[in-house]
Formats: sequence, structure tokens, C-alpha cells
Amino acid sequence: MSAEYIRGHSTADRRAVVHDGRSLQMSKALLILDLDETLVHSTERPLARHADFILGELRVHRRSFLGEFVDAALSWFDVAVWSSGSAAYVHAVVERIFPSSTGLRFVWSRERCTRRLDADSQEYYWAKNLDKGRRAGFPLSRVIAIDDSAEAFASHYGNHIGIQPYTGQEGDTDLQRVLPFLDWLRTVENVRAVDKRRWRSFDNTGGYVT
Repeated sequence: MSAEYIRGHSTADRRAVVHDGRSLQMSKALLILDLDETLVHSTERPLARHADFILGELRVHRRSFLGEFVDAALSWFDVAVWSSGSAAYVHAVVERIFPSSTGLRFVWSRERCTRRLDADSQEYYWAKNLDKGRRAGFPLSRVIAIDDSAEAFASHYGNHIGIQPYTGQEGDTDLQRVLPFLDWLRTVENVRAVDKRRWRSFDNTGGYVT
């Protein structure tokens, strides 16, 4: 047990970042979730196990512990979905993995992304500019984004929690493992001040195991 999870802050400084006994008085943080390779995996090729549902020619597999994760996320946060998929695909997946009564803050698709060229690989990727969320009334200090792609939030890395890409593999536990970290992070006034790169080592007290 050792270094503080909050970048460069002492224990005393942390009190200015975390609402100790007042965390329940804060408005909920906004949790933005990606779909493909984060919550689900869609493929035209059959995998060893059966798909959870079919969309056209796509076999869609829910990530392990998705139901537990969604229930906790909806309880702790204002939740939104932002995917680089087409609008029709995104809405179809959302209808199948979120409860029918869920009031998501927004569901955004490729139309809200920006196509950019990676200078090194010369390949295009979809970037997600969180300034669009800020203009919609969500302060960046209280916005968290979970996405398997670090590139998508390269301009707002302080808001991003990286998760291993899900390609249908058995035994995946990332959605379950991230929950204790999210439970703690929701009490932090400025989530951008927290180093999220080592969330898998989080020890539930604001520190991590070295």
C-alpha cells in the first residue's frame, strides 16, 4: 500500500479533492460508456459460444458482468452512451443492454465523433471531444469516460478510464473489477485530478498497491 492515487497530492491535499462526509450532497458525475469492445463485441463470424442477440448479420456478445456493471453505473452516475458506430446500430444495442425504463442522459453515435488521422500509423480513428458534453452542461471535472480506445479521448485523457478490448473472450472480468474504483471515484470533486492508468491496483482507500 503506498502512493496516493491522486496525482502528486498529499493526504492533506486529497481532502480538498474528495468530499469526505459530504459526497452524497454532490450532484452525480456523468459516466460516458463506449459500446464496441467495451460493453459488447459484435462480429459476423460465429464465436465458440452463442451470441446474446442478433442484429442483422451481426452476432452481438455481451461482456461478462455487463448486467452487474450497468446496474451499479445507473445507481451511482448519470449515464450516457457514446459510440463510433452508426446511429441505427448504437440505438439497437442500447435497447438490448439497458433497462427499458433507463433515462440515459444522451446516446451519441458516429455523427458526434471527429475523424482524425494518426500521424504515425497513417490510419484514421474516431475521436470523441468532451467539449461537446461540456457545452451540453456537464463540467469536465465531473465527467468520466470508459472506452477501450485511448485515442478516442486523447484530448481529455484526464477523464478517460482505459479498459481492455473485449473480443468475446471467456473469463473477462474488467467490468466487475472496475466497480470499486468507480464507487470511490464518484465521490471525487475533480475526477481529472486522479491518475486512472493503474485503476486495476486500486485498494478502495484512494491508494494503490505497488
